[in-house]
Amino acid sequence: MKSCSSNTYHLFFRNLANPLRIDIISLLKEKTMSVTELSKKLNLEQSKISHALSSMKNCNVVESKQNGKQRIYSLNKKTITPILKIIDKHKCRFCKEEIK
Repeated sequence: MKSCSSNTYHLFFRNLANPLRIDIISLLKEKTMSVTELSKKLNLEQSKISHALSSMKNCNVVESKQNGKQRIYSLNKKTITPILKIIDKHKCRFCKEEIK
């Protein structure tokens, strides 16, 4: 397996540390959505959602499929969904305080 540099970790975890991206991830955990749907749920401009998704797609955190004129986004089920489950278990077991 190829070794990753700390810069690689920074790039990956930056996608998970951004509040907007976390909101998108939380919604995509429930179901696949288009930019329009995400925009309505988060009450934000589509351009902001698209920019966040572009960065997340660059690290393969999200995947997209074309459906007519729309792109439908989902979480990468092969790697990201299992990572999020591990994070949830870790938080429940070890994180005592909420970060503010």
